[in-house]
Amino acid sequence: MDEREAERLIAAAVAPGPGTWADLGAGEGTFTRALAARLGHGARIYAVDRDARALKALERARASLVADVVTVRADLARDLELPGAEPATLDGLLLANALHFLPDTPRALARLTRWLRPGGSAVLIEYDQRTSSRWVPYPVDADGLPALFEAATLTPPQIVARIGSAFGGEMYVAVGRKR
Repeated sequence: MDEREAERLIAAAVAPGPGTWADLGAGEGTFTRALAARLGHGARIYAVDRDARALKALERARASLVADVVTVRADLARDLELPGAEPATLDGLLLANALHFLPDTPRALARLTRWLRPGGSAVLIEYDQRTSSRWVPYPVDADGLPALFEAATLTPPQIVARIGSAFGGEMYVAVGRKR
């Protein structure tokens, strides 16, 4: 998936305009760049990943982005710290194919959404499958989203987009707001 495809995929879940977001599991930044294009000037995005090499690649591209991107090396399975940010202040979180790597998905999402301000958006992009695999060890199927979002004190999920995956099956984009 390239940046333009990623931007089209998140369009219904991420309102344009500046804000402070975190791209959790950012990798080399496909969705970070899509968020930057969507949010525009004045936005700040924390690009969080545990892979230092991937974050270095994103840092090299940072000058070409319209938003302020802060790279943070962190393991999403542990408590998260974002430089210059306080819990309950972010406008949004994006987890694109990241949550399925965390073994205790409800607990992990609840811990991560504590960074959202009331009304802030949590956007999940996941494969809609029930069986685990080497590439999706802890599936987050769409049928389980209501309970998952409830446990994370989010409003009921809305699936705003679906797309076929090059690896088979389908991916969905779900959004909920912090209560």
